[in-house]
Amino acid sequence: MINVALPKGRLGEKVYAMFENAGYECPAIKENTRKLIFENKEKGIRYFWVKPSDVSIYVERGAADIGVCGKDILLEYSPDVYELLDLNMGKCRMAVAGKKDFYDDGSRTLKVATKFVNIAKKHYASKCRDIDIIKLNGSIEIAPILGLSDVIVDIVETGTTLKENDLVVTETIVPISARLISNKSSFKFKTEEIEKIVKCMRDQVKTDD
Repeated sequence: MINVALPKGRLGEKVYAMFENAGYECPAIKENTRKLIFENKEKGIRYFWVKPSDVSIYVERGAADIGVCGKDILLEYSPDVYELLDLNMGKCRMAVAGKKDFYDDGSRTLKVATKFVNIAKKHYASKCRDIDIIKLNGSIEIAPILGLSDVIVDIVETGTTLKENDLVVTETIVPISARLISNKSSFKFKTEEIEKIVKCMRDQVKTDD
């Protein structure tokens, strides 16, 4: 039985559709229920819904053999897992944004508000820029407006929220998309089954061509 951690929400539903099209369907998952775990013994697969930011933890700790999470989670928390496949969905970017009239002249420590502390630190370390990290968990966009920070580092999908708050993207740090990941021990002991899933999933990946 292969245990699969799926992220709750729209992305998870799209990912499940890929698994279904790849031949790993589990009809019970589409029923209107509060259940979180679903299995198809015939196909040897068990799915469970978890919070998107927790997928990598379930996989790293072995509660799930494979799972799907955003590249942002892999970059921020560096879980000890294998990254098997870019699913080319849930696409967005990690970016730096600030007020339209802000210019970083490098004369003082830059105040950076973000949920993604490690990504921000690595980014500015690569530029040898001295920063003051302000960790926030929500409403990042108002930090520059209220003078709490000079800029923010956050995920940008459409940019609508930034525009509505008179902020602009000044720099893209890295593109983000959903990745299929595997527990390292599971991959060692269930190599054939997991590689078969990866191959079937790869056939489902939509390219930008």
